[in-house]
Amino acid sequence: MTIPPHARGYEDFGGRIGRTIDDSTPEWPLTPTAAPGSPNIVVVLIDDMGYSDIGPFGSEIDTPNLDRLAASGVRLTNYHTTPLCSPSRAALLTGVNPHRAGYGFVANADPGFPGLRLELSDDTQTLPEILRAGGYATFALGKWHLVRDANLRPGASRDSWPTQRGFDRYYGSLEGFNSFFHPNQLTSDNSAVDIEEYPDDYYLTDDLTDKAVSYIKDLRAHDADKPFFLYFAHVAMHGPLQAKESDIAKYRGKYEQGWDAVRADRFAGQLAQGLFPEGTQQVPRNVEPGFDVPEWDSLSPDQQRRFADYMEVYAAMVDSVDQSVGRILDTLESLSELDNTIVVFTSDNGGTAEGGPDGTRSYLAEFARIPDPDWVGDVPHDESLIGSAQLGVHYPRGWGQASNTPFRFYKGQSFAGGVRVPFVLSWPDGLSKESGDNGVRDQFAYVTDLAPTLLSLAGVEPPTHRKGLPVKTFDGVDASPLLRDRAAESAHTEQYTEMVGNRGFYRNGWKLLALHPGADVDAPQWQLFDVRTDPTEIHNVAEKYPEKVAELAAGWDESAWANTVFPLITPTGLATRRPAEQALGRPVRILAGTPPLERYRSSKLIAYRDFDIRVDLAGWSTGDEGVLVAHGDPQGGYLLYIEDGHLVFGVNSFGRYDSVDVGPVPAGARSIEVSAIVAPHLRWNFTISVDGTVVGELLDQVQLVGMAPWTGISVGVDARGPVSWDLRRRRGPFRYTGDLTSVTYTPGPVGVPAAAVREIEREAEYAAD
Repeated sequence: MTIPPHARGYEDFGGRIGRTIDDSTPEWPLTPTAAPGSPNIVVVLIDDMGYSDIGPFGSEIDTPNLDRLAASGVRLTNYHTTPLCSPSRAALLTGVNPHRAGYGFVANADPGFPGLRLELSDDTQTLPEILRAGGYATFALGKWHLVRDANLRPGASRDSWPTQRGFDRYYGSLEGFNSFFHPNQLTSDNSAVDIEEYPDDYYLTDDLTDKAVSYIKDLRAHDADKPFFLYFAHVAMHGPLQAKESDIAKYRGKYEQGWDAVRADRFAGQLAQGLFPEGTQQVPRNVEPGFDVPEWDSLSPDQQRRFADYMEVYAAMVDSVDQSVGRILDTLESLSELDNTIVVFTSDNGGTAEGGPDGTRSYLAEFARIPDPDWVGDVPHDESLIGSAQLGVHYPRGWGQASNTPFRFYKGQSFAGGVRVPFVLSWPDGLSKESGDNGVRDQFAYVTDLAPTLLSLAGVEPPTHRKGLPVKTFDGVDASPLLRDRAAESAHTEQYTEMVGNRGFYRNGWKLLALHPGADVDAPQWQLFDVRTDPTEIHNVAEKYPEKVAELAAGWDESAWANTVFPLITPTGLATRRPAEQALGRPVRILAGTPPLERYRSSKLIAYRDFDIRVDLAGWSTGDEGVLVAHGDPQGGYLLYIEDGHLVFGVNSFGRYDSVDVGPVPAGARSIEVSAIVAPHLRWNFTISVDGTVVGELLDQVQLVGMAPWTGISVGVDARGPVSWDLRRRRGPFRYTGDLTSVTYTPGPVGVPAAAVREIEREAEYAAD
């Protein structure tokens, strides 16, 4: 029969419609299905791991599982990425250059320009979206960092969250880093995990790996054939450096020889493995101010001991990552799918200098980098706690240069130390090697090449539209020919780099590089290197070839305009935030039972300002006890609690804890207040009141600024990481047993000069990737 013109709902139906089912023909929509035999894809992305930190790239650290991948696959020894985290992740997952994808910096800023949206736009499609449309299941684990920190809270846009960007499942940390023993907040799919206390044996890398294995097993229990894409973006190796004692013990005493000897040994190993041509030189220690590394033998015995301890923890974390890779490989092998799985292992940028010249035992305090002689800086905690849950530590930058062997400089810079990282790819069924092929490939490749290469290997065509919009085309190229043939030439012949004034431009074996020039962000002091004969960028030939400098400088400028790089942003400009964020500093009443507030939202209530906290009770009775409000964790915070009838207020100043017992709580008390007043030298003075009467004070307490407090506000409990270790050991999270109605925060005026706030926030944002 003919469907009448006024009928609705049949427009896209391809079957036949009659008046009854007997004279109708059904039709079912097609479900995207991958081609038979399509490979699984596993991408393991490490954070802040330098070029030489794994066995296949010269390391002494035990990485048998990565050795296994390299033996069966290929190593790209000339693979480049961006200098910082969010830009690299955006480029990897989209195949689009970072500024063009909106990530000219990490997602902890918001200066208001197109290349710095710090959220994925509607016309930018991702690798998981393409693969899912091609019939793949898609899973993401670990660090995301492609959503602005202001959008991490309930009620904010989730358009740039993992499950809105092509992943079926997600579990991990949306932020740039986290504690490995007490994560401030984990997200499962689209919601924060409401956890009060982590188990005693909790370790983040293990938790993420457990979830990755469970995703694979769960899929195979329901569907034996569907290929999957697993994006495992480790939070390691980003600081704070923390590792399980059993892993640290393996490396005790292994780094007493110091970074000079480690660099020499690693470079010898790289040459022996054929990663560089004969005659390649290793760069000397960095000597430029702010980047410089002292000779190990010039350090005092105390410095050498502590610095070696830091590196032992770092090595233990690399070992832990390799164990994680092994668990994924073992799971695939148990399913008889390892040979038909493409496994990629790489890093988002080079090793870091964020620990400064001496390293730190108080990570978030070191982040702040405050030019005040009275700032707490590196709190001299007990060295036996280095690497444990009680401290947030990082190694000194000498180990950062060792990580980046044989190159110069670090994460954040455009020189090879910041952008040249290890890359291993294995696919036994799809990439067989000829006899005598050691799998080493020295052709230039860039992070944007990964998406088009994986799609080519998997045989999946990308859609042309997303949400009705033509999608941004790939800037990367398909690098699969050079994976298959070591004699193939790279199709990626030029590439720009820019990061807060640090610049680079590669074209056909030449590299033009410049560090941030200082006062004028648009006045680069160019250096030129022929990396065909000088892969470690030692010999600056800019004066010898001025015409090449001019040619490549013009090429950088043209590429910058084509990739949304302008306007060039200064570090100071990164501290600018959209005006709408001022609403996060309004008073808020938090009812009892509210899950912990998100970290960034919580910080806006107290940062750089006076503030009042009022706890409303239904009336205190003898025996009521527990935490009334807590904000923070072992790396910094404060809390108010009642124990044995006494009211106590404590402040954790980047690991140094101070408290005051203000005495017994009066029967029937209904209101307890804490008032903070900004004092000179980034300090607070606190007064504590009960029913309007001042009962105590805690003066001259270090302000928690930058990225502290790391864990958000909890009402009626000290959730997740403990503000006070002593209280946690005695009472656990110490949930309040009385009738707590609410806690109200009333932010007061900002009392720290605006210029100082901008400088602190700039440094914190730059290091928070």
